[in-house]
Amino acid sequence: MRTPALLQFAAAAAGIAAVLLLACAVLTGLARPGVMVPAFVLTRAAWHGALMIPVFFGTVISLERAVGMQRAVPYLAPAGTVVAGIVLLAGAPAPVVQALLVIAAGILMTASIKLAWRQPTLFLVVLAGAAVCWALGNGVWLTVGDLSAAVPWWLSFLILTIAGERLELPRLLPVTRWGPRQFVIIVMVILASTTGALWWPHGSLRVFAGGLLALAAWLARHDVARHTVRQRGLVRFIDVCLLSGYGWLAVGALLGLTGAFSPGHAWRDAALHAITLGFVFSMLLGHAPLILPAVVRVRLAYHPSFYVPLAVLRVALLARVAGGLSGAFWLRQAGGLASAAAIVLVAFTLLIGAYRTWRRTASGVMSSQ
Repeated sequence: MRTPALLQFAAAAAGIAAVLLLACAVLTGLARPGVMVPAFVLTRAAWHGALMIPVFFGTVISLERAVGMQRAVPYLAPAGTVVAGIVLLAGAPAPVVQALLVIAAGILMTASIKLAWRQPTLFLVVLAGAAVCWALGNGVWLTVGDLSAAVPWWLSFLILTIAGERLELPRLLPVTRWGPRQFVIIVMVILASTTGALWWPHGSLRVFAGGLLALAAWLARHDVARHTVRQRGLVRFIDVCLLSGYGWLAVGALLGLTGAFSPGHAWRDAALHAITLGFVFSMLLGHAPLILPAVVRVRLAYHPSFYVPLAVLRVALLARVAGGLSGAFWLRQAGGLASAAAIVLVAFTLLIGAYRTWRRTASGVMSSQ
């Protein structure tokens, strides 16, 4: 098997594994608010955050970056996260999982820094910084042993990756000379406060929230989605995902300003899920029609039904956040169930889109014969 074909096979295998790991992460998330789940899942409920961020999102992001770099070595990063997820579910000791994640993140970090060194553009530097955050977050989890201490680093990894990719795409409005400088200052605030959270968590996490709020405002202001959302079809769907995602990032940041990012805070669940589900997952859903063809060679035909899982996810997140803020446990539980249903709908909708594309292609081939 030639190297390109082997890499395509590896990408497809990692993509399938990521979907299965996402399913496990969702089930462990349901166990936390008391939803009935299998006993096997219940014993792994404490690892929900690790399965969702460094394992699942780490696999997706490192796989996308590996495909973009078109080199064999970066593919070891998603392979490492997949193995880490499997051994975590199998009950391996935490240090084994943590070490695998550190190695995987180190591979992506090294490749990203090399690329940014050769091509010192702002978006590549930001993407390299995001990879460093992932590696440091995994390292913090390994050395400190407290998963909550790694969360700010993991959030920075996700958020800066998305911000860097928005800079990479020609989707930003022309900015003044101060625009890039403002962006750099915001990123520096986020990184400095993430670092400071290791020693002064409460104050630093509020500064971190302020940086996220500023980033949400900067992206919303400069993204061309504000204007192209008036178009139709796939462009509008992507723009709706983007703009609503920026809104949820702002919601999570506002909650963080109240101290909700601090471990033990009553609103922490609402703040974290506003960012991970409201912002990060929205970006994943919006860019899926663009990412899947590049990563796993699966083309998607757009259909208005794409809005269904997005709408369900929004309603579910509203219920979850409202339940967290009000202390209504039943509402938070309902939001968790609806969020899981939305994620299942996302997978189903993407499969239907891929099937429609395959059917159209097959019909075109038959009609041309």
